[in-house]
Amino acid sequence: MSTLLLLRHGLTKLTGPVLAGRAPGLHLDERGQAQAATAAARIAVLPLAAVVTSPLERCTDTAAVVREAQQAAGREPAWDVDERLIECGYGDWTGRAIKDLTKDPIWKVVQTQPSAARFPGGESLSEMSARAVACIRHWDARLGPDAIWVACSHGDVIKAIIADALGLHLDQFQRIVVDPCSVSVIRYTDTRPYVLRANDVGGDLSAFAPPAKKTRRRKSSDATVGGGAGSGHI
Repeated sequence: MSTLLLLRHGLTKLTGPVLAGRAPGLHLDERGQAQAATAAARIAVLPLAAVVTSPLERCTDTAAVVREAQQAAGREPAWDVDERLIECGYGDWTGRAIKDLTKDPIWKVVQTQPSAARFPGGESLSEMSARAVACIRHWDARLGPDAIWVACSHGDVIKAIIADALGLHLDQFQRIVVDPCSVSVIRYTDTRPYVLRANDVGGDLSAFAPPAKKTRRRKSSDATVGGGAGSGHI
């Protein structure tokens, strides 16, 4: 059963007021750099098998800090830039102010029925979800059952992956919140995924470290009736 850490990129000068989309050359600002350093330090307690990232600079910047923290701990996780983790193709909405986009008729569809939303000149949210989930499933199978790995991506992409893991229709994905440099943890098993944490911006991640090989045993895919002793024991 692999464990996935979904990491959203840190803040940029456009995060919040503007829909940056796939605009090139947008790097982390000072706030985002500090967020990335904090997230990397939290993740450094875990022996990552891989760091996989969206190709956009704000993600590669964030993921690079995570990799550097792993290297400082004497590890060398695999590194890959995967196009399937790229931001949604917002098309003509790219670079526009959010306050202006809220007046567009498509905004209501994005909010209430995202599975039906296609951005003018761009991608549909359903297409975004399908390629992002396919990416995660691909890496989950490739890295093997005991791997712990990071996928660094964007807010809507991560929300779609979490919704899939929860068995939610895409029309419910707007109920999920993913803050900059938050970590969401999903454990994939033979029968179902488990969402262990979502939008975590400060918690201790050490509970997700694998046990020593000599004491390692196969974890059950069954849900724990009654709640159990905590997500680290699933």
